[in-house]
Amino acid sequence: MPELLIFGGTTEGRQLAEFCDKKNIPACVCVTTDYGAELLPKSSYIKITVGRLDNVQMRKIIDENKCRYVIDATHPYAVDATRNIKSACAETGTEYIRLVRESSGSNDGITAENMDKLVDILNGSNKKILSTLGSKELEKLTETVNFRERIWVRVLPSDKIRELCISLGYNENRLILAKGPFTEEENINHIIKSGAEILLTKESGTTGGYPEKVSAVKKCGIELIVLERPSEKGYGIEEVKKIIEKIYGGD
Repeated sequence: MPELLIFGGTTEGRQLAEFCDKKNIPACVCVTTDYGAELLPKSSYIKITVGRLDNVQMRKIIDENKCRYVIDATHPYAVDATRNIKSACAETGTEYIRLVRESSGSNDGITAENMDKLVDILNGSNKKILSTLGSKELEKLTETVNFRERIWVRVLPSDKIRELCISLGYNENRLILAKGPFTEEENINHIIKSGAEILLTKESGTTGGYPEKVSAVKKCGIELIVLERPSEKGYGIEEVKKIIEKIYGGD
C-alpha cells in the first residue's frame, strides 16, 4: 500500500508519477479527470484515483492508504484544492510537500491581481478578447460588458465544459476547444481566428506554454492581460524528486 500520495492533474504530477514508476516507488496519484488519468503510467506501482475531492474525501484517501507524505502538484492557480490538501494533511498529521511550478520570470503585458481587477480592465474598452484562462474563470468573465459578442474562449475539448460555456451564455461559435500547451504558431492561429485585440492568460510558466503566448501576442501586435499567480512557497520538481528519493530510496 503506497505511503506516498500525489495530487496531480498537471505536467509535474505526471512527471512525478513517471519518476516513481521508474524508481519502483509505490504512489497513489489523484487527478480530477479521466484525461489526466490516461496520461499516467499504467503500472503496479501507481494507484490512480479520479475525481474532484473535497477535504473529507482527501482525508479518507490519506487514511485508507496510510499515507505519510503528500505532494501537492496541483496547478498554481488551484487555490481551493491546495487549501483543502493542506487542511487534510494538518488534520491527519501527514507531511505536506508543495511542488511550485517555476515562473517564467516575465513581466509582459498588463497584470491583474485578481479577476475583479481583470474584469474592470476589460470594461475600460470594447476590444475583442481571447481568453485562455480556463473554465474556472468563465463565470466571472460574464461580468464583462457585451461578453457574448466580445469574448472568445479557449478551453479543454470536453462536452461538460462546452455545455458550461453555453449555459453561461457564451456564443458557441466563439469556442475553441483544444488541449494545450500550444505552440507560438497555434496561438497566432487562434488569435487570427478570433480577431482578438486582447489575450487573457495566467502566468502558467514554461510548462504551461506561457512564453509561446507572449511571443504570439507580440507578433500579432495585440494586448496581453495576465492574471497574477498566487504567491506561495515550495520546491521545484527536481527538488521534490530528490526528497522522494531520500525518503524511499528507489531501485
